[in-house]
This record gives sequence, structure tokens and C-alpha cells, in this order.
Amino acid sequence: MKVSLISRTCVEKSISMKEVMDAVEDAFRAKGLGRVQIPTKTYIVFPNGDFRTMSSYMPDLEMSCVKIVNVHPNNPNKYGLPTVMATIILIEPETGRPLAIMDGTHITNMRTGAAGGIAAKYLARRDSKVIGMVGAGAQARTQLLALNEVFKIEEVRVCAKTVGECEKFTRDMEYLGLNILIKDSVKEAVQGCDILVTTTPVTQPIVRSEWVSEGMHINAIGADAPGKEELDPEILRRAKVVVDDYEQACHYGELNVPFSKGIFRREQIHAELGEIIIGKKAGRTSDEEITVFDSTGLAIQDLAVAVLVYEKSKKLGLINEVELL
Repeated sequence: MKVSLISRTCVEKSISMKEVMDAVEDAFRAKGLGRVQIPTKTYIVFPNGDFRTMSSYMPDLEMSCVKIVNVHPNNPNKYGLPTVMATIILIEPETGRPLAIMDGTHITNMRTGAAGGIAAKYLARRDSKVIGMVGAGAQARTQLLALNEVFKIEEVRVCAKTVGECEKFTRDMEYLGLNILIKDSVKEAVQGCDILVTTTPVTQPIVRSEWVSEGMHINAIGADAPGKEELDPEILRRAKVVVDDYEQACHYGELNVPFSKGIFRREQIHAELGEIIIGKKAGRTSDEEITVFDSTGLAIQDLAVAVLVYEKSKKLGLINEVELL
């Protein structure tokens, strides 16, 4: 039995952000309609990081997958490795056989960026043009790439741990032709922006409520494990909060710390993104609303993009096959 091996290079060649956004939006739509299976992700915690196992099944695609993904914040500086690395196994539901083993790192970055762009499409003001970026790593890049598919961006403000990170971000993203400004403080990046994206691994809030103005939309991306928190909880109390998954958000997302402290309750969550996409619940209803999307990352996002990669890689002749079993 042959299994397809798909490298990172092949993944990158086979997909665009526009295609990924379409696939991920379809996945959220299927979730909103109750046509997916997503078991709870499991964590193994190490002294300097963790890895998670994520699985899903989408009958509409007639496919299933399992992803193993790590988060090790010290990797870039200490080992020269990415903070996030992932491997995805695509599984045929009818037989249970593995169809493909592929690099999931680029897929993880792209599908998370896509979710942010889709959330902003439904939750941000349509005339949004100023983007604030807190964090300048791999995820910041795909978040901006997705937002650029939806909005006519006039200015991007970026702030990160070091100026060097911001300068590299600016160089890497210059191909988009956007006006990217490096800011010395989080406050400068946040105040007055239309859409704010946070992609840091911090465990203490770094965005204060007083910096957030009416009408702002926030994609809270960085808090993806227990104990992580980027936003002042007061922002959540002021905002219409939308999550990708109720249970996951309560335990692993931006809401996990406020939940554990009793500051924020599940009843205060407005909706899941899939419910808004299918029209079951409203998205933004006024220009004055503050909206927050709490992204924890769902295995159906990985599955939808992995299927796209598998099908396109076969057409392009980019995959190798090996006898695995």
C-alpha cells in the first residue's frame, strides 16, 4: 500500500491564501451546520513547550485527518527551529488507511491566518483600513496576508519584542506593497487602528482596555493553551465575543484565564464563527461595536486545507509515494 509524502515545499507551491480561505470558510460553515466531528485536542506539556494532537472528520469531504503540532517559543533563538512545527496524516474514512503524510507547519500557519481573515470579514467594519499587529512572527505574516484579501489596507502598525523582529517582518511583507510602520510600544500599535491582531505567547495581558476604541475588531490569536492571555479582560466585557469553538475557547483560548477566575462566563460568548457564517447568529451590527474573535484553531481547518493540498499536489505532480505498510 502506497502513501503519498508531501513536503513543505510542495505544500507551499500547491496553495494560495485565497484558496485556503475558501476551504476554511467551508469548514466553519460545516461546523455551524453540525456536519463535523472534532474530538477535544490533547496536550503533552514539556518544561519548554508542548505538543497537541488534533483529529477531525468531515463527511462532506469524505476525509479525516490527525495532526501533531508543537509550540516551543524558545526554538528560533536557541535551536534555529520554528516555534510551531506540525505533521498531518490524511486518512480515508472508508478503509482507515493513511492516504498522505504531509508537512503541517505551513498549513497550520495558513489556516490560522485564513480564520482571522474570515472572522474579520464578518466582524470588522467594512471600511477598515488601519491594521495593528502585536507580534511579528510567522503567524503575524499569514494574518496580514489574509486581511489583505478582504480589506483595502492603507496602514499597518507593527510592534514586537524586538525592533529586529519588526524589521524582518517589514522586509518579508514588503511584496504586498503596504505601508508598514514599526511602533515602539504596544499602545502605539493599538490606539486608533481598525483591526488589531495579537499573535504573542504571553501569559499576562499586554493590550489595555483604554487603548481599544469603539468600532475596533480584534483577532486574538496567541492564546492557544491554558494560562496564555493577551487581552485585558475588560476588553472582553466591552466586546461582542465570537469563538471558533465554545469548549475549546473556554479551556485553551483567550477566554481561558478570565473563565478560570470567574471574570467572564460562557453565557457572555455571542457565537461561534460557524453560526455567524450560516446566518444563525448576527455578526457586526453597528459601526460602534467592539468585536473580538478568539481563535484556538480547529482540526477541521487542518483537514480542509490538507485535502486541498493533497488534491492539488496530485494534479501538479508534486508528491512522492512510498510503501509504508
